[in-house]
Amino acid sequence: GVVYNYNEEGIHRAETGWEQCISIPLVQPDMFGLLQQWDKLLEEFSVGEAWLPHRYEEHDHNCYTYALAFINSVLTAQGKQQMNKSEFTEKFVLPQTKKASKYITLHQELTANDFYIVPLLPDQEEQC
Repeated sequence: GVVYNYNEEGIHRAETGWEQCISIPLVQPDMFGLLQQWDKLLEEFSVGEAWLPHRYEEHDHNCYTYALAFINSVLTAQGKQQMNKSEFTEKFVLPQTKKASKYITLHQELTANDFYIVPLLPDQEEQC
């Protein structure tokens, strides 16, 4: 998909370069209608004056602020309560970060002990 991000140069949309990022699912499967609108809502949100390059501030108005503000705009539109940074971090970011940390640790241990992780080729999957 396309990754939206915000930095000192403003809003960026990228299809590559985020292969090592952690994906945090925010929309529940039963909210298919919201998934359909997600890209449109994100595009509309991103053109706001709040996200102009000169407004960027490394500690208080950054990519994290951008992501949380968008999520809160969706929550508001649904009539739900907004989240603060602590809530969002605890509920969404930390659980995914812990999973990634466990995976990275396992991967490091396997490679340090001469084990190799080899992806299955399509014809090998059928044999399993």
